[in-house]
Amino acid sequence: MNTKIAFFAFNGTTMTFVHALLNVIDMKEKGYDVKLIIEGDATELVAKFSDTESPFYNLYAKTKDLGIIDCVCEACAIKSGAYERLEAQELPFCREMTGHPSMLRYIEEGYSIIVL
Repeated sequence: MNTKIAFFAFNGTTMTFVHALLNVIDMKEKGYDVKLIIEGDATELVAKFSDTESPFYNLYAKTKDLGIIDCVCEACAIKSGAYERLEAQELPFCREMTGHPSMLRYIEEGYSIIVL
């Protein structure tokens, strides 16, 4: 399948982020070329979801195991106070646009953009 989707998760609301994870996993398992870019307040949720005591740990771990997380916004991770916890998870940071990931880069690579 050639469909390419770049999912930008900005929202720090738990249920919005959970739905982003559910959708990227569903797309990946159905053969889509899908990437998750974690931005804004969602950077703090990644740090929380990576805790094995979190009710969403397994969902987050599956997203990581499938290699769907393309990058985390470095500037937002710093601002939310989650940078060190995300760095410890060895997540890649994007910083090409003054510390933030560039949507244009994904568009130029042929990805459709979805923002939550």
